[in-house]
Amino acid sequence: MKKKFVMLLVFTALQGLIHNIGHPVTPSLVMGLEIPDYMFGVFFATMSLGLMIASPIFGAWGDKHKKNRLIFYGLLFYSIGQAGFGISGNMYWMVFFRLVSGLGVSGIVTLFVSYVIEISEKENRAKNLALFAATLTLFASIGYKLGGFLNNSPYFINLLHTDVYANIFIIQAVLNTVFAFFILIALKEDKKEVTLGRRVNLFNALKNMKKLDFSFILFLIAVMFISMGATNLSKYIDVYFIKLSYTSDQLGNFVMVTGFVSIFSSLILVPIFVKIKKELSVMIFIQIASGLIVLFVFRQSRFLLFMYTVYNVYVLIRAIYVPFEQNFISEYAEEGTMGTIMGIRQSFVSVGMIIGMVLGGFLYDLKPLLVFDASAAMFFIACVLFVVVYQRFKNKEQNEAAE
Repeated sequence: MKKKFVMLLVFTALQGLIHNIGHPVTPSLVMGLEIPDYMFGVFFATMSLGLMIASPIFGAWGDKHKKNRLIFYGLLFYSIGQAGFGISGNMYWMVFFRLVSGLGVSGIVTLFVSYVIEISEKENRAKNLALFAATLTLFASIGYKLGGFLNNSPYFINLLHTDVYANIFIIQAVLNTVFAFFILIALKEDKKEVTLGRRVNLFNALKNMKKLDFSFILFLIAVMFISMGATNLSKYIDVYFIKLSYTSDQLGNFVMVTGFVSIFSSLILVPIFVKIKKELSVMIFIQIASGLIVLFVFRQSRFLLFMYTVYNVYVLIRAIYVPFEQNFISEYAEEGTMGTIMGIRQSFVSVGMIIGMVLGGFLYDLKPLLVFDASAAMFFIACVLFVVVYQRFKNKEQNEAAE
């Protein structure tokens, strides 16, 4: 199990690195084509739509078939989508290729998480999920740094013309295709017994989930609101950096620092918080703190200073929240349905990404600060829903004890 997990972390590191090379130059690409600012949100929302549609499908297929092949096909689609987005030069075609990217990347996003849970002992699950998430975040931040570096490096500009934004996406697509073949060859799984059964869709999977009740639906809705807030933050910070006249290289440096903060949190803080064994209480606290931090940071005149200091407290506690949430959801999965339930989770996350980015795009056009205020509001709404879920579980336990 340990060998499998280490290998998965290697795959995850490569995923984070390769899949984020294009992000620091995306705002500049969009602005350079004189595409309206709100389309930045539409592009990301369209990719999230692809994730929402395909995640339950990949999840259900992953419970029955070999994950390496499914991830391989998905990654090839992602390569096509990223290359097309970078070179098309037309915002309507860019929307289409963003959808292709979302459909493709949903395979690895869904199946890697389910694989971590499947190979982890229950007592180590939260720690492994934290390490998985931290590895992804760290190498995603290094990917940001690499993308910004390629775009500004005189050596690579002369060698590969990386000052042309489209070429960054072509490089990403080539690297991702090589990565796809590596996954196909190197990801090993135990043989599965394939059983024929009713076709799985989102609603059938929801009906069949273990212990499903209204409390769990409320929890997933809270996850959706958190996704809205977190997505707006991560994506509109990119745009905001460029708007404030920082370079893509400076953006890459900042995101790389957040990656190191995240992995520190996962390695040091998560094992401490796991001992508390009160997942909902921890998640409630995190949402309150996240909302307050966001309201404070984006009102400061010394923006970069507070981003590197106070905002990184948000990054710190965000790294604690993710494995707690995924572990909480995994407890509702029956044997052999982990991919399905993680696909359902990803669909709720993706709905939040869609709504958040479309709303964020229009809010950003009105006033950039409104985007970040809206993110804080999403965290507070999620907090209220978590409190309701917590109280419902507490009442249920009391009723069961009384019986």
